[in-house]
Amino acid sequence: MKQALLLIDIQNDFLPGGALAVPDGDAVIPVANRLISEFDFVVATQDWHPYSHGSFASRHHGQEPGEIITLNGLDQVLWPDHCIEDTTGAELADELEVEQIEQIIYKGTDPGIDSYSGFFDNGHRKATGLHDLLQAHEINDLTIVGLATDYCVKFTALDARQLGYNVTVITDGVRGVDLNPGDSERALEEMRAAGVTITD
Repeated sequence: MKQALLLIDIQNDFLPGGALAVPDGDAVIPVANRLISEFDFVVATQDWHPYSHGSFASRHHGQEPGEIITLNGLDQVLWPDHCIEDTTGAELADELEVEQIEQIIYKGTDPGIDSYSGFFDNGHRKATGLHDLLQAHEINDLTIVGLATDYCVKFTALDARQLGYNVTVITDGVRGVDLNPGDSERALEEMRAAGVTITD
């Protein structure tokens, strides 16, 4: 059984002081660094949005972050502008030990559809290439840490289960947005129900 570590969106804009800061988001970095040394194969995902991304509240007149609209037929939470391609906010955290990352998977690159999962956009219309990469390296087991529990971590883990991977999420190594109180706990329960191993 070959194993991989997935580092989900550990980017400056999701850290304290960032454009879409996840509370306590920087707490995932030491956990990620500790795990990186234990895995032969490490992949990171990055939100990599164009300036005009449809998930940005600034693109919709009179709408505020946190509101939900319909974007190309899908419910879409509106967010502050974040992780815009080639900006400091989109870069991986400075403290993250990036030397052992084999590959970075960019997601959210299509302005018309958001992409929480590391595998697909939110409509499962296009794949990111992550599944093909893992298959090429005969990976069966995935361990996931990163941001945020209730969005990109959750949807990556659920897609991984649907694709047949054994998935473990390390609770010390994830933090959530919690737009609604309890979202992160509900996300962990949803992942557990899908067969994800939740451990600390």
